[in-house]
Amino acid sequence: MTHEAGWAHAPGAFRGPSWLRTPADPNDLVPQLWSTTAHKDDAGVLTVGGVPLTELVAEHGSPAYVLDEDDFRTRARAFRDAFAAYDVYYAGKAFLSVAVARWIAEEGLSLDVCSGGELTVAERAGFPMDRVEFHGNNKSEGELRRAVRNGVGRVVVDSFTEIERLARIAAEEGARVPVMVRVTAGVEAHTHEYIATAHEDQKFGFSITAGHGLEAVRRVAAAEALELRGLHSHIGSQIFDSSGFEVAARRVLALHARVSEELGVEMPEMDLGGGFGIAYTTQDDPADPAQLATEMTKIVEHECRALGIAQPALSIEPGRAIVGPSMCTVYEVGTVKDVSLDGGASRTYVSVDGGMSDNIRTALYDADYSCTLASRRSDAEPVLGRVVGKHCEAGDIVVKDEFVPGDLAPGDLVAVPGTGAYCRSMASNYNHLLRPPVIAVRDGASRVLVRRETEDDLLATDVGDL
Repeated sequence: MTHEAGWAHAPGAFRGPSWLRTPADPNDLVPQLWSTTAHKDDAGVLTVGGVPLTELVAEHGSPAYVLDEDDFRTRARAFRDAFAAYDVYYAGKAFLSVAVARWIAEEGLSLDVCSGGELTVAERAGFPMDRVEFHGNNKSEGELRRAVRNGVGRVVVDSFTEIERLARIAAEEGARVPVMVRVTAGVEAHTHEYIATAHEDQKFGFSITAGHGLEAVRRVAAAEALELRGLHSHIGSQIFDSSGFEVAARRVLALHARVSEELGVEMPEMDLGGGFGIAYTTQDDPADPAQLATEMTKIVEHECRALGIAQPALSIEPGRAIVGPSMCTVYEVGTVKDVSLDGGASRTYVSVDGGMSDNIRTALYDADYSCTLASRRSDAEPVLGRVVGKHCEAGDIVVKDEFVPGDLAPGDLVAVPGTGAYCRSMASNYNHLLRPPVIAVRDGASRVLVRRETEDDLLATDVGDL
């Protein structure tokens, strides 16, 4: 039975996840979810980098990815400084553009790419190739040859086929290529199945347990055109617990010691990967770079002492942890409807002008996001809402559960924080929607880093009926 004050007051009406709490004021931002310059003015308008999002949308349209340049650079420097004794590679797969590659170079980080396209961006940006690392489980002949000719700093090999292929190409090009061997440590990271990458039953790396890691090292060391630099391990993404890194480091360093003992080969480097988590919602509590550096360094030092080996030079690969919180996505609300649930409950569905084509993570990974009304202040009571897109797909959900003002209406702007990683990178043209632009904001000014697609772009590859 509905409460006399309305459905929102009825028992069981709010059926969000256990971690979601009703806010005292739905206008307030949760600071840890947003870039450091984000705030709301007295009228409730969300401002990022000194630019009100109402003005940004008026100039650039919606939806739009909004990248806080100062926040991005600050996070990049935080990793560089905290991990001063490490090589820090920005994982370009999270989000990469020519401007971002230049920011990374200017802040003193190296760059991790995993395709010919990402390598092209690095080239266009003038990124120093000796600071580029090339990942990927199925690099083509052309990609490897291009990487060798460009003189990339190191190639992370992922299969016996690739070792043979790279050795042949390097010999043909008269080059000696630095190589890291990606190994699978058999660690089950506490994350979604599709982003846990160190357990055995998946496509990446050489199994340590099965002996494939040692054999891969043996083959690289035997190839005259390849220079064995060390082992590479990556346990997954959106990781908060350092215990996974501890187990992985122990197993990888044990292999490192075995290579020295059995093959007489001293590998000077070891890469611990990335996957450091960020706060998408209030349930997330990520560590800062300084804490991560302290914990990971202690782990490696302890294991090296236990094994009686010299500590190799270390590297890490943060991507999400740098760009994720630095970007938000702003949408315009198109429709709002209340949907009845079982037991007399209801949920407010807020449809926006984007969706799974600009953020596939909710549908793909069951990811959680937050949101806020970005264009005005509301005095209405909060209601449990779900932000959905405009695609012809029931799973087209951007924000599964969040309290929104009860008077949210068509024409309002809604902003979703934490969309810097794997949103624009994985964007698509599903239903022939146009991919949004990336707008950088800083010191009260905005500029386009990646322009909005046009219908001409959409049809450029459609050759018609020939």
